[in-house]
Amino acid sequence: MKKQWLMLIAATMLVLGGCQNNDTASEPASVTPSQHEQAADDSDMNMDQMDEMHHSGSGEVPAGLKEAANPAFKVGSQAIIEAGHMKGMKGAKATIVGAYDTTAYAVSYTPTTGGPKVTNHKWVIHEEIENAGAEPFKPGDEVVLEADHMPGMKGAQATIDSAEKTTVYMVDYEPTTGGDPVKNHKWVTGSELSAAK
Repeated sequence: MKKQWLMLIAATMLVLGGCQNNDTASEPASVTPSQHEQAADDSDMNMDQMDEMHHSGSGEVPAGLKEAANPAFKVGSQAIIEAGHMKGMKGAKATIVGAYDTTAYAVSYTPTTGGPKVTNHKWVIHEEIENAGAEPFKPGDEVVLEADHMPGMKGAQATIDSAEKTTVYMVDYEPTTGGDPVKNHKWVTGSELSAAK
């Protein structure tokens, strides 16, 4: 009888020990704090890339770009920027300095200066793409950028992520985070603006 009890206790311990190991082994691969930190770093990296955008531009527009005949936001009017392309942009009051009818593209590309791939950059317009013809590009098309919004952008091979026939606006604004006013920022679309109150 004593042997049977010992065997029963030993068997129970083995089963419980096995369950313990199986529970640990079968736990779903969860996101560890370091993975959370990596995800945060990645999103910060994308924001850092956006911060490298040329905050102010010359106001020059590409050849062939047509002024909008009847834009929702008139040149000289004010609007609120609803997009967050850069820190301090979302919620900023903007003055419209140009309005143009074109096709705006979100693009992904690897900078010619090296560094990580930039994904879903908004916006590059049709007239800022090498050898752009009359027809707009489609998502998935491979193109070469002539835009110079960020270091390493001009001359970069890019993939069109999305295309939208729209009015794009060049704007002046003061960042909500403080700092120097931004002049001639290219580009925001009408859907990224709201009427100033």
